Amino acid sequence: MLLRSVQKSAVPRLFRAMSTREAEQTVICEEFGRDKGVITLNRQKALNAINLDMVRQIYAAMKKWQDNKNLVIIKGAGTKSFCAGGDVRTIVESGAVESSRNFFREEYRLNELISSYRPDYVAIIDGITMGGGVGLSVHGKYRVATERTMFAMPETAIGLFPDVGGGYFLPRLQGKLGLYLGLTGFRLKGIDLVRAGIATHFVESKNLEDLEKALVATSNATDVTKVLQKFNSENNSEFVLQKNLQQIEKCFNAATVEDIFANLEKEGSEWALKTLNTLSKMSPTSLKVTKKQLDLGLQNDLRSCLKLEFHMAVHSVINSDFKEGVRALLIDKDQAPKWNPAKLNDVTTATVDRFFGPLPDGDELVFDDEVKSNL
Repeated sequence: MLLRSVQKSAVPRLFRAMSTREAEQTVICEEFGRDKGVITLNRQKALNAINLDMVRQIYAAMKKWQDNKNLVIIKGAGTKSFCAGGDVRTIVESGAVESSRNFFREEYRLNELISSYRPDYVAIIDGITMGGGVGLSVHGKYRVATERTMFAMPETAIGLFPDVGGGYFLPRLQGKLGLYLGLTGFRLKGIDLVRAGIATHFVESKNLEDLEKALVATSNATDVTKVLQKFNSENNSEFVLQKNLQQIEKCFNAATVEDIFANLEKEGSEWALKTLNTLSKMSPTSLKVTKKQLDLGLQNDLRSCLKLEFHMAVHSVINSDFKEGVRALLIDKDQAPKWNPAKLNDVTTATVDRFFGPLPDGDELVFDDEVKSNL
């Protein structure tokens, strides 16, 4: 990790040229004056996807800054992606349960730190924001989208589930919107993230440089709020899913995934049939696991959701459709995963419940303050 201290008058990262050394860093952490910090994900060829080393770098910087900064900004290098997710391809190709376990453990600890962070936390989610990138942003105080933002939680397509606290924030979106997004992986773009309640502000990408300069120049939390409001762009366009919200509520307000399929078949509209076609490509096991995850998540706080998702993630690495999904979509790219079981009706309750049960070695996700309290 490159930790660089610069003067308040300095131009924020990526609005000036990188040095050769900086260009080689996967995470660039800069301090502006005494009370501002900027974290830049700098893995552009991988669309700023995060790996374990990056998680550790971000966590270390945020912990160091927690008690002496007033504002921390996180963003992605380049214009294509904030963060395209966790580096699941590396997880699968390594084949090592222990390293995968460490990744999920430390990623979820970072997600929790963001949710309880004392300094104002501003995530500039410009470009692709999926999976792990959602976890780096959605739990923070401010999330700034642009016209280039593309949000998705596409995990059911790779045999996983919407983790990084998806069990907490998705069911808290309006109606059954979160369940729809979590099961289908539907992509939201630009201003629609604000409409959905995922982003807090919408700023045109051409104004990001001025926004960041203004944020770095603030002196207190009130000023941060005022700056974000000043740059916030009003947009009266209709939410992309507005015309479908009643259909989503009607079809996805169901006790089981089978019932959702039946509701869509009965509804019979072009939208319903398209949604059915999308769902039919997803891992049947992942669909049922995700449904249960979001049902439970509505009753739990973020910490409890992350602890449960840790169990689910490790179980997924041990035995699930996860490896096959990543192979088909990200490694071989044949787009033809062979799910096991292949049919929704063949996914038993016992199969689903296994993901939510204790790990074979009894391992648990523990947060820092819980360790201290047990000393």
